Amino acid sequence: MLGGAYESQTIDLGHDDEGPVRATLVRRRADRPTGRAVLYLHGFADYFFQAHLADFYVERGWDFYALDLRKYGRSLLPHQTPNFCLDLTDYFPELDAAADIIRNQDGNHTLLVNGHSTGGLLGALWTHARRDSRLVDGLFLNSPFFDLNAPWLARRPLAAAVAQLARRMPYLVIPIALSPVYGQSLHTEHRGEWTYDLTWKPLGGFPVRAGWLAAIRRAQRQVQTGLAISVPVLLTSSTRSLRSTTWHESATLADTVLNVADMARWAPMLGRHVTLVRFDGGLHDLTLSSPAIREQLFSEVDRWIDAFLARTPPAAETPTSAPPDRTPQPAPAPTAPPGPAPRTAPAPAAPTRAGTAAEPAPGTPNAPAAGTPADSTPRTPVDPLPAADPAARPPAADPTVPSAAADPVVRRSAGDPAVPSPEEAPGVPVTAGRAAGVAAGPPDEPIRRSAPPDETATTSPAARPAGHG
Repeated sequence: MLGGAYESQTIDLGHDDEGPVRATLVRRRADRPTGRAVLYLHGFADYFFQAHLADFYVERGWDFYALDLRKYGRSLLPHQTPNFCLDLTDYFPELDAAADIIRNQDGNHTLLVNGHSTGGLLGALWTHARRDSRLVDGLFLNSPFFDLNAPWLARRPLAAAVAQLARRMPYLVIPIALSPVYGQSLHTEHRGEWTYDLTWKPLGGFPVRAGWLAAIRRAQRQVQTGLAISVPVLLTSSTRSLRSTTWHESATLADTVLNVADMARWAPMLGRHVTLVRFDGGLHDLTLSSPAIREQLFSEVDRWIDAFLARTPPAAETPTSAPPDRTPQPAPAPTAPPGPAPRTAPAPAAPTRAGTAAEPAPGTPNAPAAGTPADSTPRTPVDPLPAADPAARPPAADPTVPSAAADPVVRRSAGDPAVPSPEEAPGVPVTAGRAAGVAAGPPDEPIRRSAPPDETATTSPAARPAGHG
């Protein structure tokens, strides 16, 4: 399906209430490997087919891996309910297994996780949960699913009612009709330029079930409360959203699945090192946007990687001289005058699969922004906020747009305002380092944010049913 350069490996995940379970790891090795690898995680009603994304990484010496999660794409079995799960931590075993293959079996020392939409939500939670194991070195999120693109009534009271139903009838289909507009903007049989399997990625998606929706809401609340991701994060999105059940030409220039303001709103809750870049005219999956947007996206990703993930040992850049396991050899130390020995950076810790899972935790179109391209110089984020009592909440930040120099954490792409407008991201302007109204905590601890007053309290995961409810 993808060509001879790709391999696939089946990951046996035992059985669940529906029967045997598996995941599929797709791999493409770089011709000149550098010891770095990327793991791609797809979204809902999706699977990996974006070969041009793999091209981008492989051409730069990265081994490329894509995981078709259980009950998705290549991993979907006839007896299974497509795309169903009871909790996003259900996917952690295949993520752990994939990381073990990438690091321990294939010998890569650097791992970048690239997640799209629901895969972005999952990737953030897994990176947070495995932070002590140092499995992940960077996180690239492409339009992550951090909130429901729905009115308040659906996001709060109705979602709470669904969570109660999910306990007794997790397989109950919720009457939520997914718009076919996004699929029409992609597939060659309609108005797009991409060819993919409509059995695995239908135009209107798959039915939304109570158990899955409850799992998504728990995961989103965990992000909104605050994670402690310790590695650099790049979050990308379109500059505008469009909700429509019928075709409109503007669907080729906007995110027609999620509200991009939600992504900007919750980005600071991921960790202390978050870069936000938005693309005017981008689709929900930015890698499937027009050629011009794809070029801008890959340029930004390339620049971000060079700034934060490009420090590989010299031996890794010359595969012919590296040992079979591609482990870099240290250069001879220069002769130093008598005195205390210089301090050297510690060697990277051996990857492990240790660590415990974190606790379980589509608006009106936005106006396009206009402007000039952002400064291409990578900047090292800092957290200028002084330490404060984590329980205290400082007053809301001044909504005045800060200068680029005053906002070292959040970068914007061409045409972006410095911060989301109140209309785009009500109540949570982006400031240097954190979201307004959030107390700063220690560097390695999650910053906790109270749930919105109308938010429903987190419920415990539903027990696995014996069969369909």
